[in-house]
Amino acid sequence: MSETTMPAAEAASADVNETFAYELAFHVLPTVAEGEVANVADEIKALVTKAGGEIVLEEAPERFDLAYEIVKHLEGKNRKFSSAYFGWVRFTAESTAVTEMSEAMEERGDILRHLLVRLTREEEAHPFYFHEALASQKMVTDVEEAEVAKPVAEEVKSEDNEETTAEESAAEAPKEESEAETEAK
Repeated sequence: MSETTMPAAEAASADVNETFAYELAFHVLPTVAEGEVANVADEIKALVTKAGGEIVLEEAPERFDLAYEIVKHLEGKNRKFSSAYFGWVRFTAESTAVTEMSEAMEERGDILRHLLVRLTREEEAHPFYFHEALASQKMVTDVEEAEVAKPVAEEVKSEDNEETTAEESAAEAPKEESEAETEAK
């Protein structure tokens, strides 16, 4: 096959810019003031609409601890960040606009990292709210820790009683042996 020809299936869709659902997830640098994070999110949404996208859903950025440190080259130095403001925007756009958006995100100095992905129908139908899931996980963890702490304290008390009983038993055991030895003699 020569370079100028393409399969019939690709040729039919080559001239048509299809609209797909996308998600743009991003980490805003923790050095950005908390009050300015909402402005950064608004600028990202403006970037999407400027490129021809239509915003469908979003999750506002909130600060959280990262699983590992991320290094970003800023102001001539490599800086490590262990927390960031995480948010995402879901939108529909033509596939040609995605490259433009990704390049614009790369140029932003207030974004630590971003990821732009095309969504499947299943992902479109069931969005995952990160901060909501993180909050519910923390609540469950806190309850579990409280429930675990109480029985542990009770076990320590009962172990102290058992130790005393064991000590008493050890002290009584030689007495019983000596009585048994006395009777045998």
